[in-house]
Amino acid sequence: MPYKNRCRQIQDLLLKEELDALLVTDGANRYYLSGFTGSSGYLLITTKRVSLLTDFRYLTQAKEEAPGCEIINQGQDWYDTLNRLLDEQQIKKLAFEQDHVSHTQYLRLAEKIDQCVITGKQNLVERLREKKDQIELDRMKQAAAIADEAFSRLLTELRPGIKELEVAALLEYHMRRLGSEGPAFDTIVASGIRSALPHGTAGDKKIEAGDLVVIDFGAIYQGYRSDMTRTVVMGQATPKQKAIYRLVLEAQLAGLEAIKAGQSCQQVDTVARDIIAAQGYGDNFGHSVGHGVGLHIHENPRLAQKNPLLLEKGMVVTVEPGIYLDNWGGVRIEDMVAVTENGCEIFTKTSKELIEL
Repeated sequence: MPYKNRCRQIQDLLLKEELDALLVTDGANRYYLSGFTGSSGYLLITTKRVSLLTDFRYLTQAKEEAPGCEIINQGQDWYDTLNRLLDEQQIKKLAFEQDHVSHTQYLRLAEKIDQCVITGKQNLVERLREKKDQIELDRMKQAAAIADEAFSRLLTELRPGIKELEVAALLEYHMRRLGSEGPAFDTIVASGIRSALPHGTAGDKKIEAGDLVVIDFGAIYQGYRSDMTRTVVMGQATPKQKAIYRLVLEAQLAGLEAIKAGQSCQQVDTVARDIIAAQGYGDNFGHSVGHGVGLHIHENPRLAQKNPLLLEKGMVVTVEPGIYLDNWGGVRIEDMVAVTENGCEIFTKTSKELIEL
């Protein structure tokens, strides 16, 4: 299992950062390091031990899912239990995940923890999560395959008069039937002039003949998410719709071609963005070209104009340029890919030819 190796990497980081322990409170990070899927629990990682504190409801589940952890019943007051563990292991400097702890929670932690100094740290676990191992890649491929098949089934049901909300419900139903644990995020179905809204979540609008329909969605498989977007036309596309679609597709393909280990996130964004800007639509493409995906739908790295980070093998990102014209509509095309040494592996298999329904 990968969890032991991941915890060992955190223990190495603790030594490097001159810390005695890390308290993991974020649910995704807890799952990444332990395999525990319960909704309540805390990981205490020291340089020698990994303890999972949870309550009575989850003790059996924790023992089954996190065999690499010492499972501890947190009792009535988990602070008392935590203090005991800190005292037993002579912890002098405890780090916590400052991006996942509210101010109120911090004050409570500072009040209750009397055994050691506490200090906030950023991205200790998230840095590890940027590069996916083979188990993670396989789960994301499966999530992408579920989304591909669900979209294929949806295409047989799209028709004028159907509401955007109905389209989203059908898509999520198909994904569930195919093994998804739920939608990866709020499904976007934006039609007609609403397709110019980059994050136009599904509404009451009925899809009409001639509408561009942007459909952005994803599945979840064993905790890992997928993300894809396709834009279809309800009926025969107009010359302008075809031209805008071709331009976005050209930019998207160029972005995919630019991805490889050692390439900067900034450069991938620039390659795709320049194609759109050269045709006069630079102001109509206001978001980044892509983002990382994993246990969360938006993770590092971001394929953005001001991000100099170099891509590494095993990172998973989206490539999703778009053009959005007020009072007309919009087009976005998105694939999810894994970075390889010499390019990328595209997880999204659905055709990108313009679909006219």
